Amino acid sequence: MTVILVLSTFLVFILIDFALSRKKVPQAEAAGQVDAIPDLGPNYVDGFLVPERLQYHPGHSWALRERKNLTRVGVDEFAAALLGRIERLELPKPGTWLRQGQKAFSFYRDGEKVEVLSPTEGEVVEVNSEVLGNLPLLRKDPYGAGWLLMVHSPDEETVSRNLIPFNMVHSWMQNAVERLYALQPQLAGAVAADGGRPAEDLLANLPNVSWQKVAAEFLLTA
Repeated sequence: MTVILVLSTFLVFILIDFALSRKKVPQAEAAGQVDAIPDLGPNYVDGFLVPERLQYHPGHSWALRERKNLTRVGVDEFAAALLGRIERLELPKPGTWLRQGQKAFSFYRDGEKVEVLSPTEGEVVEVNSEVLGNLPLLRKDPYGAGWLLMVHSPDEETVSRNLIPFNMVHSWMQNAVERLYALQPQLAGAVAADGGRPAEDLLANLPNVSWQKVAAEFLLTA
């Protein structure tokens, strides 16, 4: 009888440990315990870095599937160059539910605000505290250390729905750059002056241009 009682108690502990272990998996993901962002490889469109492995929202944010139901998101180099030397960044807090196309990230400069749309839908499970404490990372490494959020998406289809098809990314970015230079021809020189790469802060040397208006127009939040 004593042996049966001991075995029964032992079995109960095993079942409890199994249940807790199962819960630790999503909790670890929610805490952002994921691998470092992989080497995405160089791919340039008119001087702007556009890694092929990422998926892009028309509003110039990106999504990278880390693993099942977990997506890393940020803004592309085109957006980072338009935003330039921002003074403050606001990100949604963990636990916030984002919808694809919702205004999710707020960037401040000279008393003005520009927002960027979320590329995917799901619950925010981690915010990149490093970029919040070091804003230049957003411009220097928008696809690496300058990422913004980790999002848990229960429905995998919502991760890539309405994003730019892979075979259209090049033409989409090319069109955006051409539109920008047609609107502000001086910016073409800003790229050429840096060896074909975009200036760190595209709109900084255009005093008669509204940073908020131009950036919001291309980020689809005007």
